[in-house]
Amino acid sequence: MRIAMIGTFYAPTIGGVEKVMQELAERYVQQGHEVHIFCSDSDKHQRLEKKYEVLNGVHIHRSRYLLKLSLNTYIFPGYIWDLLWQRYDVVHTHVSGKDYVLFAGIIAFLKGKKHIHTTHCPWTDKFRPLSVRIPLFFTNHFLNYISYFFCTKIIAITPWEIPTLRKWVSEKNIVVLPNGMDRIFFTPITKKTFKKKLEIKGKMVLFFGRLHPTKAPDKFVEMAHAILKERKDIDFVIVGPDEGELEKVKHLIGEEKKIHIYGLILGKENIAAMYQCADVYVLPSYREGLPLTLFEAMACGLPVVATPCNGVPYEMKEGINGFLVPYGDIALLKKRVLEVLDSPILAKKMGKINKKKVQDYTWDNISQKTFLLYDG
Repeated sequence: MRIAMIGTFYAPTIGGVEKVMQELAERYVQQGHEVHIFCSDSDKHQRLEKKYEVLNGVHIHRSRYLLKLSLNTYIFPGYIWDLLWQRYDVVHTHVSGKDYVLFAGIIAFLKGKKHIHTTHCPWTDKFRPLSVRIPLFFTNHFLNYISYFFCTKIIAITPWEIPTLRKWVSEKNIVVLPNGMDRIFFTPITKKTFKKKLEIKGKMVLFFGRLHPTKAPDKFVEMAHAILKERKDIDFVIVGPDEGELEKVKHLIGEEKKIHIYGLILGKENIAAMYQCADVYVLPSYREGLPLTLFEAMACGLPVVATPCNGVPYEMKEGINGFLVPYGDIALLKKRVLEVLDSPILAKKMGKINKKKVQDYTWDNISQKTFLLYDG
C-alpha cells in the first residue's frame, strides 16, 4: 500500500503529533508499505535545508511554508501538487482545523481514495489569545463542517472529543483510538544513571514535556518551591525542549539547587531510564489531548499527578492509579505529590495498576487498528 501522511511538522521536530506520525509510518514501512510524509520545511524555530529525505525508510517531503500564523500553524501548499499527480491508496491527515485537512480530503475524494483524519484533540480554547481565537471561530463555524465531509473516518484520541465532534460529523464516522507508547517502557533499565548525572540522592519528582505555556512548567516550579520550603529530601527535574517558557522557568527557579533543568533528552531507552529514576510523574498542563507521556510514565510503573483536562481523566481514577488536581491549584498539587512520595505502599500500588492498564496501549496495537481503517 502507498500511504500519504500530512502534518505541519515531522522529525526532527519534537512533539506528540510528530511522534504519532513517526511511530505509525515506520511500522508501516517495516511491514512493506511505502509511506510519504508531507509537512512544512520548519522545525518551529527555523527553516530546514533538506526538502526531501528518507529517514528509516519513510519518504519525507518538506514544502516551503508561505505563511506562519502561530507556533504550530503554517501554510505550506506544496503537498497539493504531489497528491494531485501521484498515486496514493490512502491519505492520513493529522490535527483538525488545518487547511490541508480540507484540501487533501477533496483530492482524495475526487480520486476515490480513503481519507483518514486524526484530530489530536485541539478543542480547548482556554487562555488562547484573541489573534488565535478569531481564526478558530472561522474554523469551528465553517472549515470543520466542510473538511469532515471529505473524511472517510475520523480518529478521536479520547472519548472526551465525541460530543465536540458531533457538531460537525455523524458519530458513526468517528473511531476512538488512543495514543500509544513503545514496549521498551515496560522493560526495567539496569543502568540507572539519570539521577547520578544530576547528583540526586533522594526522591525525584519529574516534569517531562515541551516547555510551552500549555504544559505549565511554571506551575510545576511553583509547586516545587512550596514543597522545598518544608522539605529538602526531594529533587524536582524538568526535562524537555524549549518552546517559549525556558527563560521564565529559569527566572522562577532562581538560585534553588533542588530544581533541575535537564533540557532535551533523546532515545527511547534514555527516556525510559529517566522515567524509571523518578518517584512520581507530574502533568500540570492546562490543555492536553491525550499526552504520550502519560502512557509512557504508566508503563514505567509511575504514579501520576495530573490536571483533569480533556482525555486525561478517562485514563485515571482518583486515588486508584494517581490523583487529579485542577489547573493552578498549587496547594492541592503539593499535597498530592507529597501523599505519593510519603506513602511507598500507595505509590507501588498505583504504579502496578498503571503498568497493567497500558499493556494494550502499545504502538504495535495502535498501528494495527489504524491500518484496519486504511484497508477495511
